[in-house]
Amino acid sequence: MPRQHSASHRTSPLIASLALAFVAAVAQAAPVADIHALAEAERQPLLDTLRDLVNIESGSKDLEGLDQIAARIAARLKQLGGAVEILQAIDIYRLDDTPEKVGPAVQAVFKGTGSRKVMLIAHMDTVYLKGMLKDQPFRVDGNKAFGLGIADDKQGIATIIHTVALLQKLNFREYGELTVLINGDEEISSPGWRSTITRLGAEQDAVFSFEGGGLDGTLRLATSGIGSAYLTVHGKASHAGSRPEGGVNALYELSHQLLQMKDLSKPEQGLKLNWTVATAGTNRNVIPAEAAAQADARALKVADFDALEKALQDKIRNRLLPDAKVDLKFEVRRPPLEPNDASRHVAAHAKAIYQEVGIALNVAEKATGGGTDAAFAALKAKGAVVEGMGLSSFGAHSNDAEYVKIDSIVPRLYLATRLIMDMSTGRLK
Repeated sequence: MPRQHSASHRTSPLIASLALAFVAAVAQAAPVADIHALAEAERQPLLDTLRDLVNIESGSKDLEGLDQIAARIAARLKQLGGAVEILQAIDIYRLDDTPEKVGPAVQAVFKGTGSRKVMLIAHMDTVYLKGMLKDQPFRVDGNKAFGLGIADDKQGIATIIHTVALLQKLNFREYGELTVLINGDEEISSPGWRSTITRLGAEQDAVFSFEGGGLDGTLRLATSGIGSAYLTVHGKASHAGSRPEGGVNALYELSHQLLQMKDLSKPEQGLKLNWTVATAGTNRNVIPAEAAAQADARALKVADFDALEKALQDKIRNRLLPDAKVDLKFEVRRPPLEPNDASRHVAAHAKAIYQEVGIALNVAEKATGGGTDAAFAALKAKGAVVEGMGLSSFGAHSNDAEYVKIDSIVPRLYLATRLIMDMSTGRLK
């Protein structure tokens, strides 16, 4: 009996210690009450902001609409205490479909008392033509809020604005610098703002991009790169019936070039090249003097596009018709976003934060779908770059089914706020 009594005394401190550890773990796993309560209070204001943003049509080539929405965003960010500028693009990367003038960007900088730098990005342009809003105005139906451009990417703008508002209400300023950048040309491959996004991205400890998180709110550490190849053949016209030998058939040369380029894809490493558009000739009875083709290219690594362009240039040296002239232009419309250790570390912390509100967070390290501006931010970045920080959503680029899930507002505001706070205070290094 005395031996048992002694053992009980020896084990009780251990039991007490384990109990305290369990209580601490449970407390740590619970959401931070004041942050979560403020996020709850921001739900309806965020929906109101979404309504206001959706009601401004802002297609990528609608400069009037883009100026209007930029002014609205700038005013909101200025009210929150940011040093705000509406910028006009001067360093434009000319792509095949770049308009003469591209939309503005809104930049807001919030100075804090700490040292860490964080940037939040989204875009204000949409794929829709002016006048389409009347067929799908903003509306709420149960857990869904509908509207043109609401998923891509007006929800991202609203989530950023209300994350900053939440930080302000918490009187939190322990970051060094919090930068918000909202550009107006993402849907046309960001020709005007890619260099700015890359330059600012290189200065940050973390960049959070607020494209939608899909239906399940997945964070993405990788996105596909998007490229285009343009092949042009110059031949010589001649009568197809009486003197075909006097011409240089550009269509024949184009066919030769496409056939010798058909096997440049490397699916095992995510590199894809597919010729999708071709044109040649003017009349049935004329040897075509001109022919052209376009290809869509996808890659998972920045270096793969460089290698692909070199392979294409090497191929065109081999001509079927020596007198034909062959030109090739390759565009990187958007580089791939590649995961790094810093991004993985931030994503792991994000998963733990979501556990506090009882939600399992998915993180994707393999690219799916199209590219985003996060890839430009990552080109020279040393810190983390995380995509998909926006609301759960569906139907991007669809004029009859684009919506966001209202029940994702509070978790996403809580997540974005906590990530900024934890990074600023050293809890997330």
